[in-house]
Amino acid sequence: MKSSENKSPNFRIIESLVFTMIWAGIFSLPFFMNRELGVVDWNKVSGEWIRTTSFLILFLLNVYIFVPQFLFKKNYLFYIAFTIIGILAITAIGILLRIYLAPPEPLAMPPMDLGPGMPPMELNRDMQPIGFRAPILPPQKSIFMIFADNMIIAFLVVGMSTAIKLVTKWLKEEGLRKDVEKEQLKTELALLRHQVSPHFFMNTLNNIHALVDINTETAKDAIIRLSTLMRYLLYDTSHGHTSLKKEIEFIESYISLMKLRFSKKVNVTVEIPDHIPDLQIPPMLYNSIIENAFKHGVSYQHDSFVSFKLEVKEKQLYCEVKNSKHKNKVSLEQSHSGIGMSNIKKSLELLFEQNYTLNILENDTTFTIQLTIPIYED
Repeated sequence: MKSSENKSPNFRIIESLVFTMIWAGIFSLPFFMNRELGVVDWNKVSGEWIRTTSFLILFLLNVYIFVPQFLFKKNYLFYIAFTIIGILAITAIGILLRIYLAPPEPLAMPPMDLGPGMPPMELNRDMQPIGFRAPILPPQKSIFMIFADNMIIAFLVVGMSTAIKLVTKWLKEEGLRKDVEKEQLKTELALLRHQVSPHFFMNTLNNIHALVDINTETAKDAIIRLSTLMRYLLYDTSHGHTSLKKEIEFIESYISLMKLRFSKKVNVTVEIPDHIPDLQIPPMLYNSIIENAFKHGVSYQHDSFVSFKLEVKEKQLYCEVKNSKHKNKVSLEQSHSGIGMSNIKKSLELLFEQNYTLNILENDTTFTIQLTIPIYED
């Protein structure tokens, strides 16, 4: 069996892929925003890439150092201090890069043409040619505005990276928690499957011993039934699933052995399909319900009955177990002894989550359990 760690997704790889996709998108923006008519202004693009790299460094520091080493270890003061220092440093770097990599370009004034044979006259910055309208340049940002812009971007980068790490950590812990629950599920189901009462085996052996001298053929059949039941418990319940045919054979053997303990006042009926499809179900799925039906539905003083019915309906398996109800018996729903309804419901939730239907019907004379589960072809 593979370990739960191998079953869990590799969150580190997924996290790295998410980071790569995010930053690939961010670095592609300057390329698309600084091209006109198919011509790319590589000076502006490279300048934006260099400035964006400073925020990428802050992102990586926060993701791989600040958050894991300080925030996750609950060293909040260190995390705040290092984060502020990182933001201020990156902001200062961003301002320097903005100043030295993208200085304001002076307006180039075109020369004046004075006529044929005359050299063009160069205009100084304060002169304008006749009929020339200077283009309106966008106002240059002040140092304070550049500082504020870089601070906002730095805080957004830190917030985004921290949020991603927290979500990744939560998903990883959730995956580990589910793996632990699955291991507990296997253990609990194994215990539930092997909770066939030792008294059942002791009473069955005593009944067979008594039958040897009274009815040899019935005793032989009981021994075969007991052998079938034991073989099923030892070998067919260890895989987590079994065929519907084997499950029905187990149920028939179990009910047949239970009938040895009771007189003819107990009417036991079994209805199963004539044709049993090749389906896979969890082993010993109905044993707890049947065992409780015999335990709480049989009275040695009054006529009693226990019935088991199984039907295949399209992609569902329907089971109905009925037993008589007596005034001197505590109802199955209220019983706290034996396996009990609480364990039955718990095992169903572990196996099928919410993908099953369990109806419990009770009146003065009858207690009925109706269970519908999904089925899957082998």
